[in-house]
Amino acid sequence: MANHLPLAGLNIVVTRPREQAASLANGIEILGGVCIQFPLLEITPLPDDRPLRAVLARLPEFQLAIFISPNAVRYGMAAIRNAGGLPDSLHAATVGLSSAKALHDYGVEKVIAPQQRFDSEGLLALPELQQLNGKRVVIFRGDSGRELLGDTLKARGADVEYVTCYQRSKAQHDVTALLAANPDAVTVSSSEALHHLWEMLNATGKERLAAIPLFVSHERIAAAARKLGWQQIITASAGDEGMLSDLTAWAELRKSRPSQRHVPWKNGKKGKK
Repeated sequence: MANHLPLAGLNIVVTRPREQAASLANGIEILGGVCIQFPLLEITPLPDDRPLRAVLARLPEFQLAIFISPNAVRYGMAAIRNAGGLPDSLHAATVGLSSAKALHDYGVEKVIAPQQRFDSEGLLALPELQQLNGKRVVIFRGDSGRELLGDTLKARGADVEYVTCYQRSKAQHDVTALLAANPDAVTVSSSEALHHLWEMLNATGKERLAAIPLFVSHERIAAAARKLGWQQIITASAGDEGMLSDLTAWAELRKSRPSQRHVPWKNGKKGKK
């Protein structure tokens, strides 16, 4: 490992589902870090996809399809392809950059997506989603999730249907192995995963892990982490590039203060904690 690389000598935990972790893990290793993969959620196909296929048989009836996550794109678009593809009249939307890129990879050229706030609120603020009276909207997601998006679209006059295209389950690991790896930072991309990690720890483990810098992908996860007692929380910029950039900025500041293992770096923007 080259000592001049920004993450050299640092053990970074990636808790994403294994299928989604490759890009971030590779980025960490390219920057000299050691990636500790500790997936907290498992993403699997539906045991019974008949309800999904029933909705896809009516797909031409909808004007807008929203994909909640990269997993929704992966499983939803695979099923859509098997059913004949996206109708030309159906517009596609999503809440984040990774999901938009995944749709582009599936050949969907025009994707409605926020450019600043990457969540349901950001999508709902776009002009394309303001006047939906009489429009039919299908939302592809996992087996649970927030209802804000659908409820708001219904209030704006849309006829909304949710369709489950994959399922999530809590991964089971030996958390003592994670602690034994001496992590320097932990990355988490969902509140569900964060709470699952916390449930795996005993009191001593919680105290130890809460002292390790936590990088999260959304302020909503940061708020949950603060309630759990995490001491240093960094809400990273959007996408893998944003996460890697903020990890690098934190590591550079850490190296400038060698006497402190965990420096009080605040979000790279000197504001949030």
